[in-house]
Amino acid sequence: MPERWVSVDDVAQHLGVARDTVYRWIESRALPAHRVGRLWKFRLEEVDEWVCSGSAADSQEVEKGREGGGQ
Repeated sequence: MPERWVSVDDVAQHLGVARDTVYRWIESRALPAHRVGRLWKFRLEEVDEWVCSGSAADSQEVEKGREGGGQ
């Protein structure tokens, strides 16, 4: 049985982060997401692989640099 597609809210809850964080990760093109009309959809398997690969940590370092003025 194929894995179902999930929403931004589902991914945010799955990862324990805010919706805004998910959208920031999409904008940076780091988080694997697929646009369906106006909605973003995800496969949790792809999201989990992205996290395990260390890409989530890399994205957080980029965000810290933006918030801290690049210090």
